[in-house]
Amino acid sequence: MIDATHQISAVRRTVGNRTLEAGEARVLTISQAYDAPLEDVWDACTNAERIPRWFLPISGELRLHGRYQFEGNAGGTIQRCDPPKSFAATWEYGEEVSWIEVRLTPEGDGRTRFELEHVAHVDDERWAQFGPGAVGVGWDGGLLGLASHLGGAGAGITPEEAAAWMGSEEGRRFMTLSSERWGEASVAGGTDPEAARAAAERTTAFYTGAPAS
Repeated sequence: MIDATHQISAVRRTVGNRTLEAGEARVLTISQAYDAPLEDVWDACTNAERIPRWFLPISGELRLHGRYQFEGNAGGTIQRCDPPKSFAATWEYGEEVSWIEVRLTPEGDGRTRFELEHVAHVDDERWAQFGPGAVGVGWDGGLLGLASHLGGAGAGITPEEAAAWMGSEEGRRFMTLSSERWGEASVAGGTDPEAARAAAERTTAFYTGAPAS
């Protein structure tokens, strides 16, 4: 149903840092080009009726300064909106607040690149334990869902089907490969290779249940 290796290879991942007023923050960026026009990708990412078909059920007001909430996950406030090119919002989970920005860019031949940037304050201890994969694997799952949705005439696989697939052998392979690629992105961003590998192994164990070596 899903080619894990192909999907993982279709995604670009980078890890960096940014200085904010509150201090140093980690920056994760993930992107993928889709065979869909800009307006369709924008609608898939902002239409409350379509978002649950590839990501999670959502409630609230999807407008500038509106509040949103993903079922069982994060919520926040939409801080900026520039249709059909970009939007930015807070990403609030529990007591933690981080920030996301989605940017869409036409690439010609009816293709559109989706790029998501996630900026978060992460303490050094937690970063050392799991690295960028702690949230990066989840975002990889989101891009997988969007790929299925846009590639299936607006249908694709449902989030429920995707959740079941994640528990399969192929799904665990997908999460393992995602964790490994985020480890590589961490190294490219300046993390010690051995530390990045160990963090990626712990992330893989968290998502798949496989013991870390």
